This record gives sequence, structure tokens and C-alpha cells, in this order.
Amino acid sequence: MPIVVQKYGGSSVADVEKIRKVALRVKETRERGYQVVVVVSAMGDTTDELLALAKQVSPDPPRRELDMLLTCGERISMALLSMALQEQGVPAISFTGSQSGIITNDAHSQARIVEVRPYRIQDELARGKVVIVAGYQGVSYKREVTTLGRGGSDTTAVALAAALSAESCEIYSDVDGIFSADPRVVPDARKLESLSYDEMQELASAGAKVLNAQAVEFAKAKGIVILARTAHAAGTGTAVQELVAPADTRVKGVTAESEMAVLSAAVEAVKVPELLEFLDARGVRGRALAFDGLMGREGRAFIAVPLQDVHGLEALKRDVGARFGEAVTLREEVGTVTAVGAGLNADWSYLRRALGVAEELGARVHAVHTSPLQLTLLVDKQHLKPLTARLHREFLGA
Repeated sequence: MPIVVQKYGGSSVADVEKIRKVALRVKETRERGYQVVVVVSAMGDTTDELLALAKQVSPDPPRRELDMLLTCGERISMALLSMALQEQGVPAISFTGSQSGIITNDAHSQARIVEVRPYRIQDELARGKVVIVAGYQGVSYKREVTTLGRGGSDTTAVALAAALSAESCEIYSDVDGIFSADPRVVPDARKLESLSYDEMQELASAGAKVLNAQAVEFAKAKGIVILARTAHAAGTGTAVQELVAPADTRVKGVTAESEMAVLSAAVEAVKVPELLEFLDARGVRGRALAFDGLMGREGRAFIAVPLQDVHGLEALKRDVGARFGEAVTLREEVGTVTAVGAGLNADWSYLRRALGVAEELGARVHAVHTSPLQLTLLVDKQHLKPLTARLHREFLGA
């Protein structure tokens, strides 16, 4: 029997009634002749609530203890879904990440999967059971509980699909697929029938919340097609896969990232490798690095830092000041708006139009980053939503 891996996000398992609906969908999939592995996120806002609880105790929680705490959320979801399936007469069993054989490195709070040993899952599937796996978590080679960073349940699902040679990997959320922009910001955003791995990875890394960037990276490496669908109704969803045919339009989507900060360092006073080593030691990942001037001469280095996995921002500010003084500043009032598409920077026309739109809105552009698939403007946060909507209309005509 072919295997299907289904992942359900926090909004899909937010309460008992929704968990029962997920159980019915899983039961229907099984009745169509599939073996089913289900990956679940924590219920609703459970992860945020646990994180807030931790920060009441410590403004900069130890990452190991944070992993021990946050993995509780997914364990609740997996056990409840297993119970719901068994109530419907479907044999099921739930596993944590470590019980599922998900082996990671030892980078607490943002670990990466290095190996999957799905032997227990295969044994239970052979016994006719649905296997429910707690997403977002694994176990390091040191036998420590680890988490994969925000959105890590997507990575769990893709990794299991690859290890089990699954027929498909279905990612369920509260929207039917992937849109050209956040529908809450751009009501006329279009649903995309398909996206390439590279385009999806760029959108995810630039702030689109629908899929995790590491999951897309893993899917590309293993050749796993990801199907993004809604958990609440019928729909065609969006397929993320290797696309050979040229895209219909140069711009596939526009997204914004508000949860970020920018570190600015005077390069004549700070050795950039020293600053990067400082950030690595604290598990602070940077999204982009740019120089204004050459290393060792007058100028500044700019490092964009997504904050979703920075759990001790105040402590980071304090440490930056103590280590580098006024030579390094940290700004939180800025964010990015990013357009993604193949051939976006084949000429300067899109950048010229983007800068023109920003000027019309009175949005000061602090920096620009381009790549073959990406055009990013760094602006003040109050301009993120209007600039996203205007660029979407400018580039996609809606």
C-alpha cells in the first residue's frame, strides 16, 4: 500500500472539534487504500503561550530548557489525534520526534535534521496503524531533545516523506494553497497552482508563513513534491516541485517580513568575522549581509536578522553593547518587502518601478538586496503593508 504523509498546522488542530475533523480526513485517506503518517503542530497558539510563560521566568531562556518546554505542545496534539482516530475505529499510535527516529544536530531551538531512522513508524504501518508524529522536534546525536525552529513541522513531514518513500507530502493549513501575497494584506492575491522549489524557498525565507524554508530545501534535495492544501474544505491547493517550463510571469509573489532587526557595524571599528562569530555563538542567524565600503576601511556592514527564533532579544542587545559599544547598533523599526520570481533582475525595470512606488508612498528605502530570484527593499515597518499591496498591484496587476 502506498504511503501518504499529511501535516496539519496549529490552526487545523486548534480545538477538539477540529481534531475530530482531521481524524475524519485521515480516516477517509486510509479508506482510499493508503498507509497514513500524520505530522501535527501544537494546538492553536500553544507554542506562543509556552514561550511567553518561559519569558516570564527568564528574558533569555536557556535554549535546552526551552526545547524541553516547547515540545510539549506537539505531544498534546499527537496524543489527542490518536485518541480521536481510535474513537472512530481507526487503529493509531502517536510518537514523539525522537521515537520516530528523527536525528538532528545539537543546535537547540533551531536544529537541522541530519538523519531519519523511521523503523518504528514502518513497523506500526505494517501492523495497519495510522502513525501520528509530533512535528517540530527531534533528538540530537547527544540524545538531547531539540526543536527545528518556527515552522519546523513542515520539515518533519518532508523528511519523513523522503525516508518512507511516500507517494506524496500534503501540508494542510487554513488556506487553500499558496497565494501571490498574504490575502489579509492583499485581498486580491491570486492562488498559485504551482511553484518551483527555488521560488517557494525565496518566499519562505522572506517572510511568507505558509511553508518553512528548510522544509522546501529538504524537499528539493530529495525530490519530494509538496502539496499545500486547506484542511477545512475541498480545493486544488498548490504544488511545490521542480519546474522545467518557464514561468508565466516574472513575479510569482510579494511578501513582507516585520519580525526582524538590522545590525549595523562600522567596519573600521569592528572586524566582520568577529561579529559573525559573536552571532553564531548565540545561535542568531542572519538572512542577508551587505557592505557599504570595504572591510578595514570606512563604511558599514548590515546584517538582517529574522527574530522568530531569537528568544532573548533584550539580552542580545545588552551583549552587543557590552562587546562592541557604539560601533554596532541594532535597529528594530525596519522590515523588508520582497518580490520573488524567475528573471526578476534580468534588467533594472522591476527595481526602478519598485523604487518609484516606494517614493510615491513616502517610504524611505534604507537598503536594497537583489538576487536572480529576489528583489528586497528595507523600509520602516509602518510602510510594509501599503508597499506590499502596491507592489503586488504594480507587478501582478491586482
